Amino acid sequence: MEHHRTDDSRTDRCHDRKARATPAFCTIIPPHILSNLAERHEHARRTLDHDDTHRTRRLDAVARGLTPGEPGADADKPRRTIYDAGHQETVPGTKVHEESDGPSPDASVNRAHAGLGATFDLYLKVYGRKSIDDAGLPLDATVHYGEKYDNAFWDGERMVFGDGDGDLFLDFTVSVDVIGHELTHGVTQYTANLDYQGQSGALNESVSDVFGSLIKQYALGQSADEADWLIGSGLLGPGIDNGTALRSMKAPGTAYDDDVLGKDPQPAKMKDYVDTEDDNGGVHINSGIPNHAFYLYATSLGGNAWEKAGQVWYDVLTGGELAKDAQFADFARLTVAAARARYGAGEEHDAAIKAWTQVGVTAE
Repeated sequence: MEHHRTDDSRTDRCHDRKARATPAFCTIIPPHILSNLAERHEHARRTLDHDDTHRTRRLDAVARGLTPGEPGADADKPRRTIYDAGHQETVPGTKVHEESDGPSPDASVNRAHAGLGATFDLYLKVYGRKSIDDAGLPLDATVHYGEKYDNAFWDGERMVFGDGDGDLFLDFTVSVDVIGHELTHGVTQYTANLDYQGQSGALNESVSDVFGSLIKQYALGQSADEADWLIGSGLLGPGIDNGTALRSMKAPGTAYDDDVLGKDPQPAKMKDYVDTEDDNGGVHINSGIPNHAFYLYATSLGGNAWEKAGQVWYDVLTGGELAKDAQFADFARLTVAAARARYGAGEEHDAAIKAWTQVGVTAE
């Protein structure tokens, strides 16, 4: 296996290694991108410094309330509340929109409301899950966070969106898959609670990418063949000349190759696995491998990816057998077993083995 090291001298950071069992402050823009930008853009440096600080501060928040209670009478209905931070770095901010309110004059509020709803809908209508915790957890979000804040994050309790700087990144409410990605970190908290380090951390990120993409596909009514399989499409601003998104599940490593952003470092196969101490062992980088395996699996089955392929991944995430420190081979083995348990020893089972084999991971 070839091992490549990244150039980022900063260590991440979404997780304190002494508290590895608790996923913390998880942002959609990975630190290797922000580190590249920080050298030439002051607001990117401020975003990176902000994220470094808050990853530690948020550990306590996610350590509380990870065991859901009994679902209430209205657990199958979303309860969304949107707050406005007023460009301050405070949460939740001022309450500006509740579930029963009509459309807001603020487009960011409306997009956040819709994205929370799209996430709730997929999990409920496809997998029977009642909100993030399966017990009707209210979905809160804060918009207009900070000044030119180039990120969005799940802090263990709520979604938080920056407006972007308008040049490198646009408003972070524009991509429903980003909202779904971050909220899925919450689902993982309440289920497998994958350690945010190395391969288990890359699986944590990949699960969020998988369901973020499925949420977008479900909302748009797209089949696996129709989907773009991009994460964060629409986020890149006019200052980025050569980029389509933050990540590509179809072709990891091709989402951008830009003088400002740098080159997309994601591998698609285990032979190109990036061995690094940065980014918690490359969690945002090596997630390209299980991402690509899911893409191959979903497109080989065809139809709607949230149905059979998504069901298999959901079964593994929520089945109770996925260890917190699971490696890629562990996840692969469980997906193959889940496919067989749900669909028998047929196409779904064989396609799972083939998908993992194609990315260089032994599934059995």
